[in-house]
Amino acid sequence: MRLALIAMSTVLALSGAAPARAQAIDFGDDSGEFARDGQCDDRRFRGATMANILGITEIGRDATDCQRGYEAGVLELWQPGAAQAATDCAVISFGDDSSDFARDGQCDDIRFEGIGAAELLIPVNTFRDASDCQRLCRFGVVALRDYR
Repeated sequence: MRLALIAMSTVLALSGAAPARAQAIDFGDDSGEFARDGQCDDRRFRGATMANILGITEIGRDATDCQRGYEAGVLELWQPGAAQAATDCAVISFGDDSSDFARDGQCDDIRFEGIGAAELLIPVNTFRDASDCQRLCRFGVVALRDYR
């Protein structure tokens, strides 16, 4: 868990700068389990061709899919500063605590990203980890992935 938080903090710090051109982005390699399947599995990105399940272990391991989506204009880097500025925790519908992972101290809802987000984000937990996500959103350690 600690390693995952360190890794995510590093990713967030690196992706916090102004949007970069594709040449400046280190897309990594294609060593991930789901590389080259047409969907970007790297949580540093957001957009139309993102995979449904996002894990920290896939960061930098799906270069071809992520670079293609980025260059096609359907993916962009997730910008933590912009996401936090655009995320109004007071008006978000967080849902309930019906997830098997609710109240574990991590936000398991795939709509959120940040150092308080779970290592593995899957769609089944959407709107189902309200207490964790609302608390972490309020403290600024998670923000919406799709913030525009």
